[in-house]
Amino acid sequence: MTILTFLAARARQSPEHDVLTFAATAGQVLQFAEIDRVGRDAEGTLSGFQRPQIAGHIREIKDYLETPAAVLPNAIVVAFTSGVAIEELDGGICRVTIDLDKCAKGLVVDGQQRLTALNLSGRSDFQLFVSLLVCRDEAELRRQFVLINNTRPLPKSLIYELLPTVDGLPERMQSRAMAAQLTERLNFSQASSLKGQIYQHTNPSGILKDTSIQKVLMNSLSDGVMRLLVLEPNGPRKCFDLISEFFKAVQMVFPEDWWGHKPASSRLVHGAGIQAMGFVMETLATLDNARTWSEFAKGLAALEGRTAWTSGSWDFGNGDVRYWKAVNVTSGDVTLLTKHIEGIVRRDLRARRAGAVAAAEAQPELLQSADS
Repeated sequence: MTILTFLAARARQSPEHDVLTFAATAGQVLQFAEIDRVGRDAEGTLSGFQRPQIAGHIREIKDYLETPAAVLPNAIVVAFTSGVAIEELDGGICRVTIDLDKCAKGLVVDGQQRLTALNLSGRSDFQLFVSLLVCRDEAELRRQFVLINNTRPLPKSLIYELLPTVDGLPERMQSRAMAAQLTERLNFSQASSLKGQIYQHTNPSGILKDTSIQKVLMNSLSDGVMRLLVLEPNGPRKCFDLISEFFKAVQMVFPEDWWGHKPASSRLVHGAGIQAMGFVMETLATLDNARTWSEFAKGLAALEGRTAWTSGSWDFGNGDVRYWKAVNVTSGDVTLLTKHIEGIVRRDLRARRAGAVAAAEAQPELLQSADS
């Protein structure tokens, strides 16, 4: 039987949660808590929610903790869903009892590096503050992790990757959650043209920045073709198919600028290129009703020989000529690149339509057969 008992101060905060603070050594904390690091199984299903350890940062904390004057005033946060008994005592003090035979270990929601560093330091006598949070279930635990860490200096991409697994988020985060869900599907679905190509914490070998893909999706979901598409029956699947088919076309039209490159060697897989091409997708989907990769490829053909993804120079007009690599992920550069390549595609669409009308007028029987 493993039962741990601590005297704790109770904070009166949310009526739906118990929040307490007490002191414990790293050895004691690791008896009742664990660090559940984020990862995915073979099918791409997300598990855990903590970022991977950062060895350099942990080493710095460990070196500091090994000095006699070291202090850690900030508490780590551990969350439980069951197995914690709280007994009210006098003076606002509580007795916290954790029965590890009746519950799973708690999860470190914040402070994993401090806890790891203290454990490695060998300072068995060193106590740190523990803020204990009792949640009603694991879904609530994940939600609290996202909300607690969204204001802390955690990588935003990790927060965004967790969003699809969390309910009850603030409205400002819900649109991001839909984009994150589609990004996850693009990165891990066998049907995706971008499978395994998007950099995420659970896919560090990816090349494309997840935040760039999400910007394409968020723009489309808020003001583009996906805004209405997502409301249709099986809408999320249609949105997935649309962007997957588009980037399949990009890969087919520009294979030498896509495959084998990183953002430093090709502006096509760079954040600026991904975002600009997202607007090209909008143009072709809206004005040319493109939905399949072959339909998108027909529109993208207008850009062949007129880009500088990996070499040469961009001629943006009015004397603005730039080395291919001098286009960065700034709002100004993305806007400039977008106007340039989208303008080429729009002019080609107009020319093709004018040509089709002229051809039809030259052969009246085609118009008659079309009317019939």
